[in-house]
Amino acid sequence: MKKYTVLCAGLCLALAFTSCKSSESAYKKAYEKAKQYDTQTAQQQAAQPVETSTAVVAPVQTRPANDTRVTDNADNVSVRQERVSMVSGNGLKAFSVVVGSFGLVTNAEGLQQRLRDAGYDAQIVKNEDRNMYRVIAATFDNKADAARSRDQLRATYADAWLLSNQ
Repeated sequence: MKKYTVLCAGLCLALAFTSCKSSESAYKKAYEKAKQYDTQTAQQQAAQPVETSTAVVAPVQTRPANDTRVTDNADNVSVRQERVSMVSGNGLKAFSVVVGSFGLVTNAEGLQQRLRDAGYDAQIVKNEDRNMYRVIAATFDNKADAARSRDQLRATYADAWLLSNQ
């Protein structure tokens, strides 16, 4: 009985190994078919007309030389220019030191009150483009004074920056 079981198992294994092998001709047929497909695709693409695209160029806008604005940055102090409107305060000069930006006016008013308690003439302006309220600690006529004030305020407000509303 054991001999028949071993013999049957051997016969099954032999059939399994011999019946599943792929012939070389099957691979060759598949390769030829793929090569033929690639050749046809290349011929079809060559037969189609080539579309040329023209570049779209924006019109050049000329401005007179006296209309350009030169920003002096010889001292390497970065100044952000934004269009702002006054919400609370006495008015802005050419350069301002911004110590906080908020989406809610109540948060800006809280910082403004803290700055006023510390002796600053704090003001709030709104940038309509970004819908942000900017809290200004001090405002100056020249850039150098504004940069010095910003550097002093960075001890307390690390993200203080300069705003120009010229």
